[in-house]
Amino acid sequence: MSRTLDRVRRICLALPEVTERLSHGSPAFYVRGKTTLAHAWVNGHHDHTFPHLWLAAPPGAQEEPVKSEPERFFRPPYVGHRGWIGVRLDRDVDWDEVADLCEDAYRTVAPKRLVAQLDPPTER
Repeated sequence: MSRTLDRVRRICLALPEVTERLSHGSPAFYVRGKTTLAHAWVNGHHDHTFPHLWLAAPPGAQEEPVKSEPERFFRPPYVGHRGWIGVRLDRDVDWDEVADLCEDAYRTVAPKRLVAQLDPPTER
């Protein structure tokens, strides 16, 4: 499972000003050390005994994947009511998709100045 966490860690820490620290005994990723972007539960958490990732999500982004692909996505406890999405990491994981979801989470919670660093400069 350490390879799974290593991949999540590489994706999240590549985003501007993201740091990692333990929260509730598991790795969590923060923007500027304050705002939670993602929480990795590599040994499972509560009723979800499988490895998974909780991610902030833009408004309205949770419902469709949870409904259409419940074998891969779920509404996580505690933060699901705020629109966060749970992603299983014990199946055939599409790491490009996980990276996209992490970027979406970042864009949802990070300050605009930091989000702007993800986008190519516009021509004047």
